[in-house]
Amino acid sequence: MKEKIVTLTNLMEQMKLKYCTPEIDLEDRFITIPEINRPALQLAGYFEHFMNRRVQIIGYVEYTYLMQKTEEERTRAYEDFISKDVPCVVFTTQIEPDPELLDLARKYQVPTFSTERQTSPFTAEITRWLNVQLAPSISIHGVLIDVYGEGILIMGESGIGKSETALELVKRGHRLVSDDVVEISRVSDITLVGTAPDITRHFIELRGIGIIDVKTLFGVQSVEKTHSIDLVIKLEEYNPDKEYDRLGMEEEYTEFLGNKITSHALPIRPGRNLAIIVETAAINHRQKKMGYNAAHELYRRVQESLAQKRR
Repeated sequence: MKEKIVTLTNLMEQMKLKYCTPEIDLEDRFITIPEINRPALQLAGYFEHFMNRRVQIIGYVEYTYLMQKTEEERTRAYEDFISKDVPCVVFTTQIEPDPELLDLARKYQVPTFSTERQTSPFTAEITRWLNVQLAPSISIHGVLIDVYGEGILIMGESGIGKSETALELVKRGHRLVSDDVVEISRVSDITLVGTAPDITRHFIELRGIGIIDVKTLFGVQSVEKTHSIDLVIKLEEYNPDKEYDRLGMEEEYTEFLGNKITSHALPIRPGRNLAIIVETAAINHRQKKMGYNAAHELYRRVQESLAQKRR
């Protein structure tokens, strides 16, 4: 599992922040925790359980509280807070930090920013962005493609036909996310997001032909940068001695980073149209999420038929 960081330079650029302490070098300054902290209690002098390694956000409420204090009290409160090794401070709601506050920020080498955005929407946006950027992640061998809005992760042994299936799906109007290597991030307890490494994005390897650029050949509508992973399809050589699920009464799952994703084992035999099967699996999975399960409906009909025959 990769340990991720977000540099303060990247944070400033993505959130469009104004840098109020340009004298402080942002090189080697980074964030490792996706949560934020509003230091209301800390500015009042309570530092038990202070999450000092989080991004610190001072909004209108905190700022007006400070302005009600005398200059000496305000300086002491701010110094007690900013000296606790915080990574950075962001002032929201068009608040411009006072000169004495900026002097303390320079003294303790704490980068300080400001934004015109209101506190609540800015907090929601930065938390969402940090959660995505700092989500735990792994890299796996497979193909991720958006089929009818469902993120389908196709897995299997090398050479079994994953890339060829993806190419056929792209020709049928679906979108490629990644071929060969998929980087999976756990952005929540129920959501996994897949993306392609920068170096291989939009490329597919076809044995016997070589590397093709999907975006160039089929247009920008044929690719997608990132997508949630909703269904796993495992391609495997057909084994006549193995029992394959023919009804789908019970779901099977594949686990990544502690999250379980519905999966299907798809035996490969000559003449099978894998693209159509993957499309059908995607539509069927969406239908199940909407509350309809064809296997359960068939079972219900059989039970009703048997009950009628017993009468």
